[in-house]
Amino acid sequence: MSWGDLRLVRSRDAAGGLVVRFGVALLDAYLEFLAVRSRPNTVVAVAYDLKVFFAVVGKAPGRVVAADVLTFVTAQYAGGAPRRLQPVGDAAGGGVSARTVRRRLSSVSGLFAFLQARGDVETNPVPRGLPTRRERQRPRQGVPLVRTPRTLPRILQPAQVDALLAALRTDRDQAMAEAMVLGGLRRCEVLGLRLEDLQVAARRVFIAEGKGGHQRQIPVSGRFFASVAAYLDAERPAGIATDRLFVVLKGPRRGRPLSAAGLDQILDSARQRAGLGTVTCHQLRHTCLTRLREAGMALEAVQAQAGHASIESTRIYLHLADDWLASQYRRAAEAIDAQLFSGKPLPRNDFDVIEGGR
Repeated sequence: MSWGDLRLVRSRDAAGGLVVRFGVALLDAYLEFLAVRSRPNTVVAVAYDLKVFFAVVGKAPGRVVAADVLTFVTAQYAGGAPRRLQPVGDAAGGGVSARTVRRRLSSVSGLFAFLQARGDVETNPVPRGLPTRRERQRPRQGVPLVRTPRTLPRILQPAQVDALLAALRTDRDQAMAEAMVLGGLRRCEVLGLRLEDLQVAARRVFIAEGKGGHQRQIPVSGRFFASVAAYLDAERPAGIATDRLFVVLKGPRRGRPLSAAGLDQILDSARQRAGLGTVTCHQLRHTCLTRLREAGMALEAVQAQAGHASIESTRIYLHLADDWLASQYRRAAEAIDAQLFSGKPLPRNDFDVIEGGR
């Protein structure tokens, strides 16, 4: 077997779940372990990351050293993935983004941490970071192996949301889009909804399969429930086996749960009909959470609605909510101007005024 030419094989288990294997005992044991604690899409992504890594390194896990990992990082930035892999995950000859490199390193590090715990390898060859000149004084400090920029996600304007919703052709599609743009649900959470998760009287939705396995119960606009009711009354096939809320309406897969690719295609077709640029499920979610923050919803409440494990993930909506930042600045600037033009000296710390205006 050549470690530089691993092949992924997809199949279904007895329950219909996706199974991804390499046919290599060490790797398959890790994928099986990962499947117990992660979503199928995560397992597929990790498997592909491992395939890319070993295609570049070309060594068995027991022979991989830190130098191989650093070579892999350099090759990723330079577009050094084998040509047969580039159309799937890489821009042809142009390298990949820092986020992609970091994700792939995380996948590789997870594999070696698993193998180290089992005793298959002695150490994890993925470095945690690069040393600095201050390493002797603060040995835990260092330069991250991969630096990723913090960029703000794009959101849709109200007119764009209206145009997109108007371009959707079924009540099912309307309900799915409203779950994201009015409730802030993730794509996987929308597709994971079951009939029993709808609390119609309370206008709430129970998220049983949130990110990281976390569950939550959140309110959603009555418009979403009205669209769901119309979908259940007139569109959802009767007598089907699945209890998933959103299913395929036509074709050979009629009555089976809708896939992520299916939802993406629905959204892409609608945005083309509406004459919009790129629109993704995550943009709809970001739009919802940004508007909630702009409307005055407390940051902790936005965190609960979004299902963020850390409030640091929610703070990005402070930057997206332009009105909030502008109002905070105006209040501080007016206080400073009042001090300056009144002839009174500023406090010892100029920012005492700003702190008091929060």
